[in-house]
Amino acid sequence: MRKFLVILDDSRECLNAIRFAAMRAANTGAGVQVLAVIPPEEFNHWIGVGEIMRAEERERIEVHYEVFAKWMRDRKGIEPDLVIREGEPVPEILAQIEEDGEIGVLVLGASAEKGGPGPIVTALSRNFGALPVPLTIVPGEMSKEKLEAIS
Repeated sequence: MRKFLVILDDSRECLNAIRFAAMRAANTGAGVQVLAVIPPEEFNHWIGVGEIMRAEERERIEVHYEVFAKWMRDRKGIEPDLVIREGEPVPEILAQIEEDGEIGVLVLGASAEKGGPGPIVTALSRNFGALPVPLTIVPGEMSKEKLEAIS
């Protein structure tokens, strides 16, 4: 089954990316994989403290994910799967795509803020031609109605 890979983070634009991925998956018979990446710098502490922080971060991600997963199940009939990786976001995203041959499209949300579309979109846009799957960038300010109309 083809999957849409979407990134779960704390950005506002993440919501639209997840909505779009779920709607496209529901309309095309595909699946959704949600990827959360824990940056390594968050755990540069003593081993015991770092392990506790890592566990707390994973728990926070799972709670955040479950909110979106419930919406996908209830509203779109999609059963998403969650993958949590640790490392730098862009290399981990590319590694996930490489390791899961069912991923067919990467869906990212773009920020409407003055600082640009966001660090992941900016980093990946430097190498669009070399990406292993198509990239869909969803504007963070797009309305739910417009998302539904185009998906």
